[in-house]
Amino acid sequence: MRLTCWLAKINVDESPSLAGAFGVQGIPAVKLIKDGEIAGEFTGALPEPAVREMLSRYLPSEYDEQADEAADLEEQGKPAEAQAIYQSILDAEPTHAKSLLGLGRVLMNAGDRDGALETLERISPAAEERKIADRLIARLQLQGDQSADEATLRQKLAAQPDSVEVRFDLAQALAANEKFEEALSEFLDIVKSDREFRDDGARKAMVQIFEVLGPDHPLTDKYRSELATVLFS
Repeated sequence: MRLTCWLAKINVDESPSLAGAFGVQGIPAVKLIKDGEIAGEFTGALPEPAVREMLSRYLPSEYDEQADEAADLEEQGKPAEAQAIYQSILDAEPTHAKSLLGLGRVLMNAGDRDGALETLERISPAAEERKIADRLIARLQLQGDQSADEATLRQKLAAQPDSVEVRFDLAQALAANEKFEEALSEFLDIVKSDREFRDDGARKAMVQIFEVLGPDHPLTDKYRSELATVLFS
């Protein structure tokens, strides 16, 4: 995946409405547009080094382009090749956020939970990639111990319906298997019956699921509202 850049030169006398829309008060007025928004701008003539420095803050580096190529390899089902590129970048630039995210994703898909967590946690909180990383981290944390047998736990809960311990274990197993609606329902029942169980573990687990699903998911909206009702009623 490569970034496509376009350069357009506008005559403000011929396009006064466009000049007004962009708030042009002097010329030359340079506007850098990224994702439909003004990302950077300057007015007046600048020396070439200053223009290059300004552009470098928004244009992808050589490492960014290599990481994009690695991401393409992931999509093509070539994780080993992608991992090699990510690791090569990180050997040269250990804090490269795009490569840390890519490597963490490859390790997660390969079942290396601890390695993925360690890699994703290295992404700076200030990096754009951190938001995606936090969702992956939440997903990995929910996986926990996947050795628990969901069917066995369902049977145990049927026999001990008042056991908060068994209900919590079942909810964890459901979350690990990404059966999020059932998991949220079970965790919510625990919050209702014993808020302090396992150091407020049910509420914390629900928040992690919200992180995985994202703020706009219908389940997030539904259960966040129900959780707030329980907590603040």
